[in-house]
Formats: sequence, structure tokens, C-alpha cells
Amino acid sequence: MALIPLPTAPVGRSACALLCALLIAPAVADQRVDLLLRHAAVVDVVHGTIARDQDIAVRQGRIVAIAPSRESAEWQGARVIDARGKYAIPGLWDMHVHFGGGEALIEENRDLLPLYVAHGITAVRDAAGDLSQSVFQWRAAVDGGTLPGPRIFTSGPKIEGRGSIWPGDTEIGTRPELLAALDQLQAWRVDFVKLTDDKLSPELFLMGVAEATRRGLRTSAHIPLGVTLDEASAAGLSSIEHLDYAMKCGSPREQEISTQFRAGALTRTQARSEIEDSFDLATARACYARLAARGTAITPTLNGGRVIAFLDQDDHKSDPYLKYIGPGLRATYAWRVERAAKDDAAAIARRHAHYERTAALLPLLQQAGVTILAGTDAGFLNSFNYPGIGLHDELALFVRAGLSPLQALQAATVNGARFLGHAEENGTLDPGKRADIVLLDANPLADIAATRAIDTVVLAGRVFRRGELDAMLEGVAQRVARR
Repeated sequence: MALIPLPTAPVGRSACALLCALLIAPAVADQRVDLLLRHAAVVDVVHGTIARDQDIAVRQGRIVAIAPSRESAEWQGARVIDARGKYAIPGLWDMHVHFGGGEALIEENRDLLPLYVAHGITAVRDAAGDLSQSVFQWRAAVDGGTLPGPRIFTSGPKIEGRGSIWPGDTEIGTRPELLAALDQLQAWRVDFVKLTDDKLSPELFLMGVAEATRRGLRTSAHIPLGVTLDEASAAGLSSIEHLDYAMKCGSPREQEISTQFRAGALTRTQARSEIEDSFDLATARACYARLAARGTAITPTLNGGRVIAFLDQDDHKSDPYLKYIGPGLRATYAWRVERAAKDDAAAIARRHAHYERTAALLPLLQQAGVTILAGTDAGFLNSFNYPGIGLHDELALFVRAGLSPLQALQAATVNGARFLGHAEENGTLDPGKRADIVLLDANPLADIAATRAIDTVVLAGRVFRRGELDAMLEGVAQRVARR
């Protein structure tokens, strides 16, 4: 299979149909490429199959062909990598990260970008913080090729009610303020809109989801206790953030409890307790099927919950990975740690049980057909939930909870690309797509831990071998040590 020349004009954030057509056009004589990965085992993350002894040809940051090595003897690569014994997967996507902690921590947050690349993560979805203007700048710089890092998809400031406890929010209290907030987010060209449940009224929450959907914007949310999951999903919600919220619609009393909470008859703690105590498997399965039918996805973020739930067993003070986390960001971990330290033995036991009950929902959602998005919640505030390695911890927890390695891998590749509308150029290894490729030393379909054994990362055609990835990590460690 011969290669074809590509247009020299730059490619934008979405691959055009003409380019893809050219890429699969009949072969022509020019077989020169920028990068040739030879003899790789290419993992199909959609079907769970492996094509062995394949060559992957890359030109101008795009995959131009994948074919058996025996058919590509005449290919000429400016750089050739022997990928014999390696498994090629698409770049990983972390679909829930945070950048924040105030302007004093801008540099510490920017130093998280190499951590993602060094762990095979080629795209992240920023789910809001208090450094949105910096994140917009990084997004543009990464897209323009002037800042090495994963592609950034961001919500900008999230929408909340007045008096929110979270830094950097856009606080609203009326419909006109909601509309103005959405206007501003659209002007910033955000990739999705996030709404949360600290102070935002149920009415404005549902209005915000519906209006953003009407404008063609994807939405992401924490679900207020005064809103049922069916109401949020029916309003057009694109994704639920955190698996805890899936517990809500497993209660046959969800509507009653939501109504009582809105009326002030139940506190937040009481409402959550009654939801968990009344959970019913049949009710949950029926609700999850409705979420799937409407296309509402979920980002479980299991690792963050596990860390806090089991702080009594591991305080993480000696984690080697802390050398990559700046002192300012480490300081933001304290508030969750201090809250957990106040728990007595009974509260600790409840934390453990809650985590296990929550994790058990994941296979139910998968079986119902709900799209699972792998995201960590890593960044500021979320204690010992580390950018980079945290996604591999998350995938391990998915498998422990009952997903197959393939399902876990899909959650971190094709599902994220599809969710954000970038399946034409990301999520799988195919001709015409961006050359975001990770070479692994072992088969991730046999053991999800293989995603940690990274030999090479190709980021839009730029190659980082293992030694370069290690140097990237060491550079971050040195900068942290000087702070």
C-alpha cells in the first residue's frame, strides 16, 4: 500500500472530509513520510482486535496509512522506529481535570502539562477552575504548536449560584444573568459548559442545561439534589460528572426526596442518606437505560473518591509522585485531608462502604449502554489525585469494578473523542486521523496495567521516546524542587 502526498495547508481542530478522502485515495508514487513505526501490533479499541506486524506511516502530524509490514518495504521514513513487540494504541484522553489555585500557581499548573504527555495522555478536558484565562492561552498555544502538551478542551468558568464555595465560578441568580453567562462562554469559544450544584437553584440549573443545549453547546454537571437525573437528562445534559450522582435515580423515592429537599424539609446530608438507603437495583437499571437512550454520558472519577475514602489506610505523605507536584498545589490538598481527619471510626467505615457501593454502579451503567468517560478529577484541591498517573489508576479501578480492559480503554480513547465531537480525527488509529499514538510494551486488552508501560508517545506526529519522557518528568521534578 503506497502513500499519497498531503496538502500543505494547516489542518484545523476538525479534519475535513476532503482531506480524509485524499488520505484513502488510490496510491501514488510518493512514499516518503515523516515517521514510520514498523512492525507494531495495532490495537483496534472499537472492536477489541489486534492487527500484528503493521507499519504506521505519519506525515504532517497525520496518520496517512496503516498496512502490514510485508507490504510497505518501499516506504521511506525520515524517522523510522522499530516497534516490534510494541502495542500501538490511540493517545489517551483524561476527560475530567482541573487547573486552579489562583494566579500565584499559574506556573505550577502549566507544569502539569508535561505530566500528561509523559503518561500517554494526548488530550484533557478541563472541567473548570480559577485559571480560565491561562487555560484559554494554553489551549491556543498547544493547538498552534508552540506549547508541548495535550490538547485542551475547556469549559471555562463553570456556572453556579450566588455565594458558591468554588473559586473562579460565574455566579448567577436570574435568567438574564444566565443568558449573559452563556453569551460570554460562547465568546470564549468554550468546548462545553459546566454547571454545578452548590448554590445554583434547580430552576436555573435546568434552564441552563436546556438553553446551552438549544445553542448547540455540550453540557456537563453536578446534579442538584432538587433535580432528578431524569429531569437533567431530559433537559439535554451531555454528561454527569462523578459516579455518586448515579445513585440518585436508583432510588424509587428520588422525586419525593428531591421535592422535600427543595422545600427545606431535608438537609443535604439527610437527602443523600435517604437516597442511598432506598437504592433499588431494578429502578437503577431502568433509569440508566433512559440515560443511555438520551445520550447522557457519565465520568465516574473513581480515583479521587477512593483516595479520600481510604486515607485511614494510606495517607499518601510518602508518595514518590509528590516530587512532580508544586508546593502551592500540594497545599491545596490540605482541606480535604483535614476534613477526613475529623471522621471517627464509624464515619470512616461509612466512607469505605460508600465508595464500594458507588463503584459497583459502574458495570450497571456500562451494561445499560451509558457512555463511560475516563476522567480523574486531578488538579488542585483533589488530594493525591495526580495528573498523569491518575488516569492509569482510574482505568485500573474501572476493571476492578467490573469493566473489561477493552471497555476501560474505550473510556479513555474513542468515547472521549466521540463525546466532544472529534471522532473524525481522534480516538482510534486510522488513516486521516491525528498521529496521537502511544506504544506500549505489553497488550492492554489482556491487562489494563499495560497502559503504564509506555515506550513512546507520538503527539500530533512529534515523537517522544522513553528517555525523552523520563527527561520530561525529571524537568518537572527539578522545577518543583526549586520552588
